[in-house]
This record gives sequence, C-alpha cells and structure tokens, in this order.
Amino acid sequence: MGMVYSQGLSVIRRMADKTRTAFSTNHSPEPRMTEFESDTLLAALHRHSIELPAVQVEQLDHYCQLLWDWNSKLNLTRHTDYEKFVSRDLIDSMELAKLLGEGEEVLDVGSGGGVPGIPLAILRPDLQLALCESMGKKAAGLEEMVHNLELQTPIYACRAEYLMGDFRFDAVTARAVGPLWKMLKWFDPHWLYIGRLLAIKGPKWPEER
Repeated sequence: MGMVYSQGLSVIRRMADKTRTAFSTNHSPEPRMTEFESDTLLAALHRHSIELPAVQVEQLDHYCQLLWDWNSKLNLTRHTDYEKFVSRDLIDSMELAKLLGEGEEVLDVGSGGGVPGIPLAILRPDLQLALCESMGKKAAGLEEMVHNLELQTPIYACRAEYLMGDFRFDAVTARAVGPLWKMLKWFDPHWLYIGRLLAIKGPKWPEER
C-alpha cells in the first residue's frame, strides 16, 4: 500500500486490486461473495493472515453486528459481510494505526458508520480518539455503538471545522469524506490546530489534487 507525504498530508492509497500484500500472501482471484455466506470474522482474518488478540477480535465482531444492524436503518455501509469488512475497512484502519504515535490525539471526521474511527479505537486503545459526524442520525448511531462497545470515545455531532480552535489534534483521519482538494480547502484555515491529515483514498487520488 503506497503512501504519499506532502506538507503534513498523508494519503493512504488503496491498491487497485484486492490483494493487500502487507497482510496476505494469497494472490488467487477474489472469491465470489457467495462463498462467504456462512463466514466468520476469524475465518476472514485468517484468509488475510491477520492475527489479533482475542479481545480485539471479539470487539470487532461485536462492532460488525452493531454496524450492520444500524445499516438497515441508515444505510451506513456497503460492506455487510466479514470479507469486505476485513479486506477494506479493517485493513485500511490497520494501515492508519501504523502512522499514529503512542497516545496521540486523533479526530476522525465524517465518521458515518464508524470506519476508520471505531476500528482504530479498538486496535489502538492508547489513542485519544474522537469521532466527528455532522449528520445527527448517524451521530446517534455512533453514540450507541460506542456505548455498547464500552469505548471511551467522544462523539461530536457537528462539522469538524467547528472544533478547531477549541481543540488541537495530532492527526485528523478521513475516509470517503470528499475530494482531496475540497478537504484541503476545508482545513486550510485550521492547520494551526492539526498536526497532519491522514486521508484514505483510492488509486485515482492524484486526480483529486
């Protein structure tokens, strides 16, 4: 997975294919999703050669169930099976986790269904992580998920810009929030309060600059 650094901005680029070589040596074609109808999180983790502590696996599994339940009400994600969750959501979150220092203060903007913020909170409990979601119903869903997962993760039901000045963050994370140029425009007046922006983007991200 490639990374580009520019003036405090880190873009995490997804591989165009489905193979995540940092976590898996399986280069066979992606199986049809019908093969995963009776899937488990442990099986999906095993396919991608990911080993996690049992307590984190349990929390992530619980999160999946909460997310998919809320998804029937709010349409939060298209990743509604363990294979998609691991291959897209979890691996993206694990890549972000590598870029964050011990105990850093992190704001996940446009959290939506909680990715990458909630997986990050599970994988890296040392982080001082907060979620920001401007849509009230989605923020309410996040609040319930965080409560049920017993995470110490505050939820801000507002636009991220409104938090700048009152808080300073070592890093801001974002996925599926908007084009890169637009995100940079949003945050341009606020760089004094942001150490760096970590944005998860697809392979065409250079076209967004």
